[in-house]
Amino acid sequence: MPAARQLEALMVSPAVRTESLTKRYGRVLALDGLDLSVPAGEVFGFLGPNGAGKSTTIRLLLGLARPTTGRASVFGTDAADVVVTHRHLAYVPADVALWTRLTGAEILELLARTGPGTDLPYREQLVERFDLDLSKPGGTYSTGNRQKVALVAAFATRAPLLVLDEPTSGLDPLMEREFRHAVREARDNGQTVFLSSHQLAEVEAVCDKVAILRAGRLVDVASVSDLRRLHRTEVTVCFTGTPPDLARIPGVEAVEATGPASLRFTLTGPPGPALQRLAVADVVSLAVREPSLEEIFLGYYGGTQR
Repeated sequence: MPAARQLEALMVSPAVRTESLTKRYGRVLALDGLDLSVPAGEVFGFLGPNGAGKSTTIRLLLGLARPTTGRASVFGTDAADVVVTHRHLAYVPADVALWTRLTGAEILELLARTGPGTDLPYREQLVERFDLDLSKPGGTYSTGNRQKVALVAAFATRAPLLVLDEPTSGLDPLMEREFRHAVREARDNGQTVFLSSHQLAEVEAVCDKVAILRAGRLVDVASVSDLRRLHRTEVTVCFTGTPPDLARIPGVEAVEATGPASLRFTLTGPPGPALQRLAVADVVSLAVREPSLEEIFLGYYGGTQR
């Protein structure tokens, strides 16, 4: 069946579906009754702090582990049937290991022969865009270059489902931009991208929808516009004048005195009202820090149960 018709046939079913998916490792409950449906053709973010169960879910989807109870499926096929499901997906792990003695070109050729098929002209474009030197042995590649090899191989398959687990680990900002471009191209091509990431900016840039996991349970499924409510900027201020009163300023939360002439607060939304109030305090220094996605989750969902 031609690739376009095959993709159209697959899109009748959800790209990823889990039903009461549960996984125990001894006494540890890694995943607790996960019910999730990822429509075909979307870029779907899978988010949560470390230990939330994201990697466990991906292992179950790939058939690398068996569920304790429940079921996972890929385009309607049980994930345990890896012979069928792996014809329709490509996977990029968070920590890529390559054959140390094979060159980058040889590795891509080997992956092309064992995977679900490769668009060779598109692969050549990706190699150039990711600035990848294919003449070097895999053992000499840096973390970022190993990641590039895996990303080029995965995107070039044109697989209906791309499972990407922290895929930009080790990439510089320029290569992160190329990654986002490739994700958008995959979506425009009708492919589904299942993206596990710790980078909120990355998720906002490419995802249509996100699922948020905490302690093995699904906390929320939201659109990217809903996700923006999680933005929290930490501001630290030192001043010489009268301490500013930020109690009723819109968007200002968790005001904390860190010294006789300094304070820290969390800012959500536009900074204008807070800056106007700070202007009368003779501010001598102001530091802004964007918290990590994990910190945001622990703060926002720390007490949430579902």
